[in-house]
Amino acid sequence: MITRTIQKKIENELFKGKIIVVYGARQVGKTTLVKKIIENFKGKSSYFSCENLSVQEALSKPEPKTLKQFLGDAEIIILDEAQKIENIGLILKVLIDTYPKMQIIATGSSSFDLANKINEPLTGRKIVFKLYPLSLQEIKESKDAFEVQASLERILRFGLYPEVFSLSDEESIKKLDEIASSYLFKDVLSFEGIKKSSVLIKLLQLLALQVGNEVSYNEIANKLNINRITVEKYIDILEQCFIIFKLSAFSRNLRNEISRSVKVYFYDLGIRNALIKNFNSLSIRNDVGALWENFCIIERMKKNHYNDVFANYYFWRNYAQKEIDFIEERDGKLFVFEIKWGKELKFPPKEFLETYKDSKYQTINRDNYWEFLIK
Repeated sequence: MITRTIQKKIENELFKGKIIVVYGARQVGKTTLVKKIIENFKGKSSYFSCENLSVQEALSKPEPKTLKQFLGDAEIIILDEAQKIENIGLILKVLIDTYPKMQIIATGSSSFDLANKINEPLTGRKIVFKLYPLSLQEIKESKDAFEVQASLERILRFGLYPEVFSLSDEESIKKLDEIASSYLFKDVLSFEGIKKSSVLIKLLQLLALQVGNEVSYNEIANKLNINRITVEKYIDILEQCFIIFKLSAFSRNLRNEISRSVKVYFYDLGIRNALIKNFNSLSIRNDVGALWENFCIIERMKKNHYNDVFANYYFWRNYAQKEIDFIEERDGKLFVFEIKWGKELKFPPKEFLETYKDSKYQTINRDNYWEFLIK
């Protein structure tokens, strides 16, 4: 069992008069995490899956006594997949206001849905955590550095979903296919106006093939025979369900900088590879550079997030096709990274360095990624 970084952080926030909300994609380990927390807790606790119709019905009305009667007298209440409860924000507000000594932990696999329902009712009443698939930092806590580095190719092929990480190659493929077909769209398809899973699958397959490249909404719309606005809507919802994430183009000073483009990456490479049905070894693939770039960016974001490093993330390109893979903006400074699977060093475009003189630049490759992603 790999201990999740945010477990201790959540335990440190218990019984401080706040609702604790844990966001994360399906199958990343939210249920395992909250059950581990109540296992460690010495007092009385109760777990409720909000996907059960009986739970949805019992928690449907914001009437304090009725809610308390159903939830019982446990000190910690777990509401798993809480976005399934109608008016969940109002329900949680009633509970925290009426029973402030009760600690509620609500999980959700859709920040789009759950956040919209709780933000206004729970203003000042919640603490939010985000759970990713496993991170290198978490794996390192249970394995030594040599084991982690030996797992690198496997991670690029099968990703870091907790259930997948310990399986054989054949079992990993089956599990990822199951996640991609049975769980991935469960929340996405619940949104109003999204009824065609085939369009979503084709959209994700197109995005999977464009990892590391700029995405053209118009081009995708033409290929899927839908309009651009629908493409943007679908991509936004897929991002809010923690399947993909976007990087925007960085632009501040130069007239010839690209300013409106985006790149799309996947939270988990196993899911990305499952969508295009390609789990081949790296030696016979033509997308290793894209896999490595996606891997380094998401692991860097995990590292920063779990270590409370707050940053904005971008890529950069100008109309002369000069580009930079990844930019972090933190504490008013720019940290610029070129991400290469090969071990060659690459020097940044002089146009960028001359314009943003205080930026710090580094090439990230297989020789030095350890410090970039873990230390």
